[in-house]
Formats: sequence, structure tokens, C-alpha cells
Amino acid sequence: MAKDIQGLGLGLAVRFSGSEFAKKYKLRRPAEKLAYAGTKKGFEVIGQMVAKKKAKKSEDPKMLPEPSTAGLFDLTLSEEQQMIKDTVRSYAEEVVRGLAHDANEDMKLPETYLQDIMDLGLNYFSVPESMGGAAQSYSPTTNAIIAEELAWGDFSLAYATLAPVAVANAIVKWGNQKQKEKYLPEYLAETPVKAAIAVQEPAPLFDPAKLSAKAKKTKAGYTISGVKSLVPFGGEASMYLVAARYKRRNRLFIVPGDAPGVQWQAAPAMGLRATATGTLTLDKVLLGPDALLGDDSFNFEAFMDLGQLHWCALAIGACQAALDYLIPYVNEREAFGEPISHRQAVAFMVANIGIELESMRLMVWRAAALAEAGKPFHREAYLAHILCSEKAMEIGTNAVQLLGGHGFTKEHPAERWYRDLRVLACINGGMHL
Repeated sequence: MAKDIQGLGLGLAVRFSGSEFAKKYKLRRPAEKLAYAGTKKGFEVIGQMVAKKKAKKSEDPKMLPEPSTAGLFDLTLSEEQQMIKDTVRSYAEEVVRGLAHDANEDMKLPETYLQDIMDLGLNYFSVPESMGGAAQSYSPTTNAIIAEELAWGDFSLAYATLAPVAVANAIVKWGNQKQKEKYLPEYLAETPVKAAIAVQEPAPLFDPAKLSAKAKKTKAGYTISGVKSLVPFGGEASMYLVAARYKRRNRLFIVPGDAPGVQWQAAPAMGLRATATGTLTLDKVLLGPDALLGDDSFNFEAFMDLGQLHWCALAIGACQAALDYLIPYVNEREAFGEPISHRQAVAFMVANIGIELESMRLMVWRAAALAEAGKPFHREAYLAHILCSEKAMEIGTNAVQLLGGHGFTKEHPAERWYRDLRVLACINGGMHL
């Protein structure tokens, strides 16, 4: 009511100051001063009333408390993870990126690459501290960060670097004590380990849940037969972790690379050319009694899900490299007298790459965090793989497109990214599952 009366009085004062009567008798300025003073006083009164009202509200026991920050979903990296991320990115930028072109053309790893990259100490992070390594716990999230940063340098070289690490991780997670004591010390030696997981089979619409490779129990151990494709290291691996059907379940077997009956044949692929991929044939290979990884608690589904997350992380790194390469290119490349980034079609395409890249990373980190916490993560890993498979191909295609004719040449890395990223939709069952 008081505010209404005050408003009415101020309104009359303002109208009076603008009237002909006030102008004629020189009362306009006193009226304006009255309106100003009234307005100022009015705001002071209203301000005091609002302050009293706020104070009353703050004393109200029904006032909602401030939201708690405890337990919120936080993507902030730990100090250790940030240090690892920065170290690996620096190595990828200074060393790996410069080796990528020639390694792709030569279809093999640089001669001292695996030996040199041991300086990063990734082999030590594969082995628990109790066995002389540096790993304090198994962290799929940290593994995803490492894979992403290495793949920023080059997808194929990152895959070659992390393939032996993946074997060690599987032995640490599911292997028995005897298997750990036998194979993990190899990762602490001065010579790099060449080891790889072999799941993929040369069959149309391959389904990893329906393996053709078979293993049987014998008096001396096991026999295993089958054919695996996209196996790296040019037949020089000392050990393979082979997925095969055993007693109506899918299991993993540790197969020495030089075992009788193991044959490797070169089969260069569209991508991953630096890893010297080929076909691994196992013809009734005799294995010892400790060749079967782990016991009946082994979870093949979780094993495959973790593997798919690693492939997704590699794809994210390559896609980030593409985005980082494209932004300065479209800003510097001119057409019709201006940078091509001024064209909405170009700008929107680059922006979409950034958006999809963030969504890919969040999906992978979410699944990895659940796995790290020991919670079910199959659904999240599946969704991350589907998203990354689709968007990695889209980003690879758009990277070539945005570079125009340059994207089709080997002078720029876009065509290599396109070929490497294509593997995500094909490996270990791919998108059709």
C-alpha cells in the first residue's frame, strides 16, 4: 500500500513538472527535484524492505540448504593422471608424430621404436608393485588416457605400443599366481616384449561370442586350432593371448610365438599398416597345463568390453589429432579472398567434430570409471563402442573433406587417420553386433 501511494505521488510530481503550468510559473525545476528526491528516497525504503525480507528468509528453517559438492560426478584428473597425460602427450608430439608417415609407408615399426618408447615406463605400469613394477592398482581410466594421448601421435604406433600392455593387464587381472610369476617379469627386462591379443577371425560378420577357434584338454595340457586375423608384429611376437572355444565357453590361452604349429602370414590391411598385421594360423598347437588363463571365474564379456574401450580411446586420440590439425588449416586456407572457416558449412563441420569428440570421450570415461569401481559396465561399454564407431568414421571422412584435394594425398595425415579409424567398426565384431 505504501509503495502504491508513493508511486502515485511520484507520478503526479513527474506529470506536474512537465505541464505548461509549471513551465509558465517556473516551477518545473523544483518539481523535478521533488520527483528525484522522492524516487531516491523510495528506492532507499524499498531496498531496506527487501533487505529485511531477505534476512527473514535466511532465518526461515524451511530455506533450502546449499547443494553439497560431496559425491558429485567429477571428471577432474588426479595429479598422477595429469602427469601421465602430459608426459605421454609430449612424447607423442615430439617423437611418435614424426615417425608416423614413414612407418605407414614402410608397413613396419621403426627399428628401435619399441626399445625407445620403454623410456615412458609403460611396461612398469603393467606390473604390480609387489612384483617389482610400478602399478598400484588396475585403472581402466588411466589406460584410456594413455591410449588417447599416444594415438594423438599416431593410431597404429599407439596400438603397437599398447598391445603388449594389454596382454600384461589381462594376466594381472585374470591370471593365476604361477602365470603372473612366469610372464610378468619379462616386462621388467631391458628388452621390449612383443605380445598381442588374438580374437578377430577372418569370417563375414564375425561375432566374438561365436569363436571358430577351438581348444581341447589333453593329458599333457591343451591343444588349440584356429585362424586369427589382424594380428600385429609381423610374426615376431614372443607370446599371443588367443581366444578360443573351450568346454562351451570362450576362454583365453597363452600361446608361445615359437610353438610348433604356429604360423604367421603377412596380410597388410587398410589401416594399422605400421603394425605389420597378418594372419595367425594355429594347427593343433600343443600347450602346457598352465596355458589356460585364469580359472572358471574368468569373464570373457568383461574382457571384450575392456578391449573395446581401449580401441575407443585410440580412436578418440586420432580424432583429437584431426581436430587440432583442421582448426589452423581452415583458418589459414583462403578461398574467394577469405579463410574457408568463414563459410558456415566449414565452421559447422569443425564445430560438430568438437562436439562429437567430447561425447565420445565422456562415454568412454564413464564406462572405464564404472569398470574401475568394480561395477557393471557392459551397457556403457557397448554404447561407447557404438558411438565411437559411428563418429570416428564420420570425423575421419570429414577431416579428408575439409582438406579438399589435400585430404586425398599422403602429404597430409588425414587419409591415414581415415584408414586407421575405419578399424573401429570392424574389429572384434564391429558395429553389426
